[in-house]
Amino acid sequence: MAAKLLDGVRIAQELEEEIARRVRELEATRGILPGLAVVRVGHDEASRIYVRRKRAACRRVGIYTEEHWFPEDVTAETLLRTIRDLNGNDRIHGILVQLPLPDHLDETDVFHAIDPAKDVDGFHPINVGRLWLGEPGLVPCTPAGILHLIRTTGTPIPGRRAVVVGRSNTVGKPTAALLLREHATVTVCHSRTENLPELCRTADVLVVAVGRPHLVRGEWVKPGAVVIDVGINRVDGQLVGDVDFEGAREVAGYLTPVPGGVGPMTVAMLLANTVTAAEVAARGRERL
Repeated sequence: MAAKLLDGVRIAQELEEEIARRVRELEATRGILPGLAVVRVGHDEASRIYVRRKRAACRRVGIYTEEHWFPEDVTAETLLRTIRDLNGNDRIHGILVQLPLPDHLDETDVFHAIDPAKDVDGFHPINVGRLWLGEPGLVPCTPAGILHLIRTTGTPIPGRRAVVVGRSNTVGKPTAALLLREHATVTVCHSRTENLPELCRTADVLVVAVGRPHLVRGEWVKPGAVVIDVGINRVDGQLVGDVDFEGAREVAGYLTPVPGGVGPMTVAMLLANTVTAAEVAARGRERL
């Protein structure tokens, strides 16, 4: 029996409806309109498209959005000054720096400059620490979307074996942290992992985020597993994932398509983080 597809587009639309409701409630009861500032550097076409989509999603749910664009040769001082100004701007509750940045700009310095309360990407060390400690904080958008997709399957997470293939700071590690917080037994695999196929076959929940097209084949998948494919690779003009879709579809219980799986969830979680940041700011204002 073929796997059930996890329609990220539909699930993200459902999330947007709930986010729009939260935006209306916050504005009606607190007089606060959530605001997102996007910072983009250079002329990378993919970045421009991603930013356009994110801002369009903001408008759909009623979030105020503004873009701050800089030429490729912008100095670190200018970029960091803009971020500091946005940190102090009460109209802005979330700050997103679109990657990639030019080589002369240090991503670490940029992300560390963002106020953790406005860090809707969840990359600031304070938010990373809160995630691993199990404390409230802003969680990276793609891992948050992955967890939401898993929950929609109804698959119990506590006690289940989860395997995360990929150990990036943006996806692999925070996804592992979220699954640990949900009481899964988690194994993180990477380029030096031995017996990768055997480890993948142990997974009730398999998350693959390595950027290698069709790395995980159908015979690597445990029958009935939830398989989340985070990869987006262009092969012969087609977008494909890190999982061999046709092979995995014959074995898995649930499977995300590429495109249309994790991608829409990432944007939805960006919106959710922005509203959460605005709600936290509103509560803080009340205590003053």
